[in-house]
Amino acid sequence: MNNGFFITFEGGEGAGKSIQVEILASHLHEEGYKVKVTREPGGTRIGEQIRAITPTPENVDLEATTEAYLMAAARAQHVEQVIYPSLEAGHIVVSDRYVDSSIAYQGYGRKLGAETIAKLNDLAVNGAIPDLTILLTIPFEKGIKRRIKSLKPKDRLDLQQKEFYQRVCDGYIVLAKQNPKRYVIIDATRPIETVGREIWHVVRNALKARKEKK
Repeated sequence: MNNGFFITFEGGEGAGKSIQVEILASHLHEEGYKVKVTREPGGTRIGEQIRAITPTPENVDLEATTEAYLMAAARAQHVEQVIYPSLEAGHIVVSDRYVDSSIAYQGYGRKLGAETIAKLNDLAVNGAIPDLTILLTIPFEKGIKRRIKSLKPKDRLDLQQKEFYQRVCDGYIVLAKQNPKRYVIIDATRPIETVGREIWHVVRNALKARKEKK
């Protein structure tokens, strides 16, 4: 794992994680880095099957605990089949969501408890901790409006009450404060290009610092 560099993107609905992952990956490719872009839940054949279960509106009766275990199961596959092999090969891994999403959404949003979800995922992550986590912040009301404008199909998260989204956003801020060396908070309410430039500045400096330590 010491050969590669592990970057995760986190944030609430409509924060723009997916497009920023693409922009960052493009910058890294242009600089000659070997990059593995992935996502959670998903990233593997089994993970994508689990991803198909959790957002479906018909599964509105999916229990919070069941959801948490499904996310952890998908993550275990992801770590062993994608993340570790890519890091050991010296690649930069850029993941759209990781374990902090589970802590924010199931721990805080579903009220299962942050420590409970963290312990549940200890086995799944198997020591694969991100080197850098980029948290894109946006007021949940604005994020939801962005999501509606994107014309994405409605999923189970769209059926949640606003209190749920507020707990998720608050949970992310707690995580950022608890992990200041790993987290960088970026205001995602600004134009995509502006956010992308700031992210690239942060990542470029992080990679430079890593190189200087070697």
